Amino acid sequence: MTRDIIKIDEELCNGCGLCVPNCHEGALQVIDGKVRLISDLLCDGLGACIGHCPEGAITIEAREAEPYDEVKVLEQMKDKGKNTVIAHLKHLKDHNETGFLKEGVRYLVEHRSDLKFNVDEVLSEVHNHGKGAVDPHASGGPHHHRNHAGGGCPGSREMVIEKQSSVHHSDPESESELRQWPVQMHLINPAASYFRGSDLLVAADCVAYSIGGFHSNFLKGKSLVIACPKLDHNTEVYVEKLIALIDTAKINTISVMIMEVPCCSGLMQMVKAAAARASRKVPVKAMIISISGKVLTEEWV
Repeated sequence: MTRDIIKIDEELCNGCGLCVPNCHEGALQVIDGKVRLISDLLCDGLGACIGHCPEGAITIEAREAEPYDEVKVLEQMKDKGKNTVIAHLKHLKDHNETGFLKEGVRYLVEHRSDLKFNVDEVLSEVHNHGKGAVDPHASGGPHHHRNHAGGGCPGSREMVIEKQSSVHHSDPESESELRQWPVQMHLINPAASYFRGSDLLVAADCVAYSIGGFHSNFLKGKSLVIACPKLDHNTEVYVEKLIALIDTAKINTISVMIMEVPCCSGLMQMVKAAAARASRKVPVKAMIISISGKVLTEEWV
């Protein structure tokens, strides 16, 4: 998969930090006097940070991105020092990437004799990170794994949305079945843990507004991405992300919901193109929804 990732020229970077609050993913931090990209996993390559660098130290490079490998990331990162490693592991913890966090901790423990910093100090700081925060369960509502510290746009910060189980619902139609955030195709990261092995729903932007029972009848139990093939820009990257979801995240199935209007068919074409180019084969279901909210057709393609 080819994807865009920012590149920081450390010779030009003066550590001013103006780019940090403009990183949508919160993946930039000033560490040891330089701005660091603390997680390739969460860089969406949109480059919102670039225009805020007065030194021109940030550029976008397109490169083949291997399936995310936490061990390789730490092998490249360890020489930047303890503070960078701590920031990276905290970032994984903030975004509930527990699988990758465990891999990172295991790497540090297994290689402690080769590292130039105290591994126990790193693990202690990461373990205690966030423990002073307000208990998210106190409100009694859905539990959101989130953390807005460190800058970045909360609207595109990744999170898993846990649902409280309940035997009785007074109004099932009112229950949200959204399991993750973000959902817009430009903002999602195919490597995020909540996509792995999931059933994926790809929905045109207008679908949820037109059809009743969208959450209970179509979204329940699925991960979600949304897009508008007519109004969105740079939709070529959508195909690349869908390929990554098929090959790297190893999703089980894809359900595509589009409106009956002609321009909406472009979303189905993107999914078909991705399915044809992916090395894995997954079942794809196509659903066309009328403007009045009826399912006009539903078939496996």
